[in-house]
Amino acid sequence: MANDITEQTKKLLPWIVAIAFFMQSLDATILNIALPAIAEDLAIHPLGMQSAVIAYMVTVALIIPICGWVSDRFGTQKIFFIAVAFFSLGSILCAAAPSLLVLVVGRVVQGIGGALMMPVGRLVILRVYPRSEFVKVMSFVTIPGLLGSLLGPTVGGWLVQYCSWHWIFLINVHIGVLGCIAAYKFMPDLTGVVHKELDLIGFILIGLAMVLVSFALEGLAELYLDKTAVIILSMVGISCLIGYWYHAVHIEHPLFPLKLFNIKSFSIGILGNLIARLGNGSLPFLIPLLLQLALGYSPAQAGMMMIPTALLAILIKPVIGLVINYFGYRWVLTVNTLLLGIIICSFALVSNQTPFVLLLAMLAAVGAVNSLQFTSMNTVTLLQLDDELASSGNALLAVGVQLSISFGIAIAAILLAFFNGSQPIMESVKVLPAFQQTFFIMGLFTVMLAFVFFQLPKDM
Repeated sequence: MANDITEQTKKLLPWIVAIAFFMQSLDATILNIALPAIAEDLAIHPLGMQSAVIAYMVTVALIIPICGWVSDRFGTQKIFFIAVAFFSLGSILCAAAPSLLVLVVGRVVQGIGGALMMPVGRLVILRVYPRSEFVKVMSFVTIPGLLGSLLGPTVGGWLVQYCSWHWIFLINVHIGVLGCIAAYKFMPDLTGVVHKELDLIGFILIGLAMVLVSFALEGLAELYLDKTAVIILSMVGISCLIGYWYHAVHIEHPLFPLKLFNIKSFSIGILGNLIARLGNGSLPFLIPLLLQLALGYSPAQAGMMMIPTALLAILIKPVIGLVINYFGYRWVLTVNTLLLGIIICSFALVSNQTPFVLLLAMLAAVGAVNSLQFTSMNTVTLLQLDDELASSGNALLAVGVQLSISFGIAIAAILLAFFNGSQPIMESVKVLPAFQQTFFIMGLFTVMLAFVFFQLPKDM
């Protein structure tokens, strides 16, 4: 149990979890920079590559609901080890992909590992450290991950331009080997106090809801589904979600206990994560494409230009706890969400005449605001959960995050297609105006959602 953890393990644990975060952030930022190069090699238009990104996100969201159960049942050490191994195997498959289909399969395998790595790591930290240290430890864990975001665009841009895109996946393999060794030797093997049967019906209903809605959005974005099919898929997905709610009320141990939502900070945090990330979740997809496709920067140049984003995200981490303690979660998240929406809207003014220094400043602002937003949203959601609800609450948070990001990417792709006259985007030459209008809509939507966090208790 957590009380038996040695001091050495407590010191090493944040580093072990950070390895997982580093792998994921490195992979995500490298992939976004490499999308145009991969698309060219696979004979697909860059703006139609969102399926490679969404496949990972949906897989993660699909597997995450059972991560708490499998951790409680089989132990955190075994599951974390398997997760890192699967992520590494998926990276190898992606590097060997001769087509988009194989690339998507590789991303699905990566998603299985990614679904377990961070949630299990965060769950161990939640159980090992007292709540008073949770923000401090999680802030430390995210710093190495942000280094991945810092190195990813630069290294990825260089690899794509001077080597080949295949190396953006292979670079993660040796890190995965290190992660497996560290997990085997030092990760505590914690299990749940009470072993309960998996809510298989609930898992199926939640899984169908996520897959159907995601597929509907992706089909609409890539214009291979008509509106009738999109509506049908969406309605069936929503019906599955309603069915889960009814199911959860009538069983003793649902996948996600409904009493989680009796905790106001958790309810608002989940809602805020789900809708507020639609805007900033689309940025890692939109910005590299904007720089390369609309503004004409090379992969290496675009990668270097993303450095201010990651650098500011890292630099602000040490003061996030102080900011939250002084102003409180309620005001920090409300004001920061407004600021985030305004910054996203500002990209609607970017053009070939935008001063280079101003563009770098805007990218830096994205990093700083996003860093504060992510840490604040995650911690306020989990802060008041007891040990009984920590596992399921942590899993539900992770599901909401992944779904929101995948929906944000899909919605951004839909808007790009719409602003090109509802024609396949590969036939359009008006790329920059489409990007500008998409950024404005996504930013305006984010601004409107700031009121959600204002509903947090006044004493938070």
